[in-house]
Amino acid sequence: MKSFIVLFTLICSVALAQEPSRILIKGGNLHVGNGEVFESAAIGIEDGKITFVKNAYAITVKESDWDTIIDVTGKQVYPGFVAPNSTLGLTEIDAVRATRDFDEVGTYNPHVRSQIAYNVESNVLSTVRSNGILITQATPRGGIISGSSSIMKTSGWNWEDATIKPDDGIHLNWPSSVEGGGWWAEPKPKKKNEKYAKRKQEISEFFELAKAYTAEKAPENKDLRLEAMRGCFKGEKRVYIHADELQELVDVIEFAKEMELAYPVIVGGYDAHLITELLKDSKVPVMVVRPHSLPENEEDAIDHPYKLPALLHEGGVKFCIQNEGDMEAMNARNIPFLAGTAMAYGLSEEDAVSAISLWSCEIMGIGEQYGSVEKGKSATFFVSEGNALDMMTNQMVFGIVNGQLIEPTNFQYELMEKYSKKYSEK
Repeated sequence: MKSFIVLFTLICSVALAQEPSRILIKGGNLHVGNGEVFESAAIGIEDGKITFVKNAYAITVKESDWDTIIDVTGKQVYPGFVAPNSTLGLTEIDAVRATRDFDEVGTYNPHVRSQIAYNVESNVLSTVRSNGILITQATPRGGIISGSSSIMKTSGWNWEDATIKPDDGIHLNWPSSVEGGGWWAEPKPKKKNEKYAKRKQEISEFFELAKAYTAEKAPENKDLRLEAMRGCFKGEKRVYIHADELQELVDVIEFAKEMELAYPVIVGGYDAHLITELLKDSKVPVMVVRPHSLPENEEDAIDHPYKLPALLHEGGVKFCIQNEGDMEAMNARNIPFLAGTAMAYGLSEEDAVSAISLWSCEIMGIGEQYGSVEKGKSATFFVSEGNALDMMTNQMVFGIVNGQLIEPTNFQYELMEKYSKKYSEK
């Protein structure tokens, strides 16, 4: 770790002090994010944008043309990884209620905006960023409609500076079609939820109301909740529908068609592998359930969550990997390793990289600017000492977000260095 800190310090002393506008990264093994690989790449950056991506052996570099040249030969280069559907930046200590800012009172809260609650000073953010997570979708929780998420950088001066896309979509928690069941040590059978039809009807009525409200150009009395729903019917916002069971998924697809939602997205999709043809034909992508999970049903294979990404990929379904669940903010650092597990259970290495970078950005609507290291896109990527999908070799050397160099350290590394030095002297 000392070598990483020293390297970045040297880069900072020369590059950051001069606020470079033209940076050349050369020599690293580049995983583009779209399936391509450059064994030795040269990446040109100008004013925060990537101006070219070429084979480093095929170009001649004139050093005077660049403010900063960084040789990363022997290292791995990846697009910035993404943490979609996450409370990262909205909570600090889960056990301390005062630090949890993601769950508001109320049932239908589309007007609640996570963007303004995002805390760029969070200590958790730095620990996640050090594993290559450079973008997150700050997502509210609770109620039937939790609120509006926003796509944020994991670095920045304040929430305004960290914002990539404000209010990208609303989050709808679909009712469960079943109830009961137990936990893994004491499994119990599930049964039909008798209130399921009623809960669906309530959601449909709210969306019908919002749809009618949207049809009015200038309502006499503005309703903040319904104003926040306008973009869902105009193609300006996505509707992220959290659902897992087979019946729920089928109903969600039908619901999206009935309401003429331009960009519905399923979040969870535990049973999505059973309806891949329907999902593909309906063009509904899935933010797939956390691969490091236990099976939901007694009859499921123990490795079902591990294989789910590969099953969806084989079925032609657009998907990405997300990390919703216990301690999800701090565990967002494990997103590269979730992709590594999916790779071990059927995905190719480059598809696993895409599942936490480009595909996430495409599903969220920012794929034209982020998610891969390509000409014309934002210079948002990082350099790792080794394979970033493996926890033994994911060692971030430095990152670049919108063309700005960022530190690879966090307070945990600093404490390690402090006490390693103390006890190594004895």
